[in-house]
Amino acid sequence: MAGTPQSQLIRQTKESYGESFHADLFEQYKLYVASSEKISERRVSSNNYLLTVNAFLVTSYGLLAASQYKSYWIILVPIAGVLVSLTWYLIITSYRNLNSVKFKVINEIEKQMPVALYEYEWKIAEEGKGKAYRPLSHLEQWIPIIFIILYGSVTLINLLCVI
Repeated sequence: MAGTPQSQLIRQTKESYGESFHADLFEQYKLYVASSEKISERRVSSNNYLLTVNAFLVTSYGLLAASQYKSYWIILVPIAGVLVSLTWYLIITSYRNLNSVKFKVINEIEKQMPVALYEYEWKIAEEGKGKAYRPLSHLEQWIPIIFIILYGSVTLINLLCVI
């Protein structure tokens, strides 16, 4: 139908909206792409913060283990590290899911554009499944997992030494 919007995202046609349809659509597209970039910036900031927290916990553990004040702190610090790292993993997963949704919306908007840059880039990148590109979120999720393994190992060793 000529007067019916083509998707759930685009609610109006050029005819029903008016002459500024394409200009306004492009402005909204630019704002939405910028918001997806902000999500990536927040993810990087979050990663930096949580890496710093983990570095602090590992350093604290090392200082406590070498001191005479070992007590329950050498168990509590690794447990806190597991909780921080688990939270970090969930945050990375959340950002990855949010970005996936955002790029589906961007791809839908690009259907109204002369070129579909993001969709084409994703196709060339073999949708993150080939050798051309590995999504950063799939790689960065291993960092908190490594910390969880480290903290779990340290906790297990400490518990075995107590027994």
